[in-house]
Amino acid sequence: MARIVVAGAGAIGASIALHLALSGEADVVLAERGEVASGATGKAMGGVRQQFSTEAEVRLARASVRFFQGLGPPLFEQVGYLFLATTEPGRRELEERRRAQRALGVPVESVDPSVVPGLETGDVLAAVICREDGVANPGEVTHELVRRAAELGVRVLDGTDALELPRDTLVLACGAWSPALAHRLGVELPIRPLCRQLVDVGPVRGLPHDLPMTVEAETGFHFRAVGDELRLAMGEAEARWGDREWVDEQLVEDWRGRLAHRYPPAAGAPVVRAWAGLYDMTPDAHPIIGWVGDGLYAACGFSGHGFMQAPAVGAAVAAELTGERPEVDLTPYRLERFAAGASFPEQAVL
Repeated sequence: MARIVVAGAGAIGASIALHLALSGEADVVLAERGEVASGATGKAMGGVRQQFSTEAEVRLARASVRFFQGLGPPLFEQVGYLFLATTEPGRRELEERRRAQRALGVPVESVDPSVVPGLETGDVLAAVICREDGVANPGEVTHELVRRAAELGVRVLDGTDALELPRDTLVLACGAWSPALAHRLGVELPIRPLCRQLVDVGPVRGLPHDLPMTVEAETGFHFRAVGDELRLAMGEAEARWGDREWVDEQLVEDWRGRLAHRYPPAAGAPVVRAWAGLYDMTPDAHPIIGWVGDGLYAACGFSGHGFMQAPAVGAAVAAELTGERPEVDLTPYRLERFAAGASFPEQAVL
């Protein structure tokens, strides 16, 4: 019987397993119903940023960026995150966030957006960038975490139902599927699946390798370079709640039009592929981390931020499970907060 079984071999589960092994825990199983990084992690945008609107999220991101920096290229490219404001309210909000983020140690700076060659900036009123932020390949990073964990003795089981494994502690780290597993154990988690999609277009001639992740603050439209292609994403006016993963072709064409305006060198770039995945959304867009039942620990509900926060979460959860004090305060993420009626404070959900 394993002492700790981690359900879900995405970025969160892999990081927890690795950090448990690093802490000296010798009896850990990482169980995945499919294959490593075959769920939301393998379908993610791959952004790593510290520019959030709430202190709790900023602190998680700060701790995670240090880990990503240690991975370095090609697993992590520190190209920066550039936010653009095109309205006066957007400019004010961007400046308020910049001041709050800097107070928390995030090196966000105001810049002239024309620093990015080819970017359309005629309608931009303000721009900020954090050059410590960047992009990564979520699947490759997760496989690296799993490789390191396995080298330290973690047993990795693909195609396995974690609930069928005897254990002392079960950690739910399987994203949008976590509530279903919790329900089988008599625990209800306030997490809903939300369908989101991404699009790759290209090739784009002359695309700079160090193009920052570029985000329109008001619309949420954002894009990054992947080789000689661009990856596009955007929040949707009509939320697609449910576990059906499907691509809305109208959104694909809308985003191509937005890209043609914001980055003219990519105008007319053909679609390479489009795909959809699931966000595991909580009512306040913060994760649920902590004990939720007897021998049952949750690390889910990351609302689209799981990959970028995985290193800090893995270290903090491993510390808590082994009786140590986490470096990151996990108090804001307890399930009990919803009893008082949690709102939706995190605004920077992309």
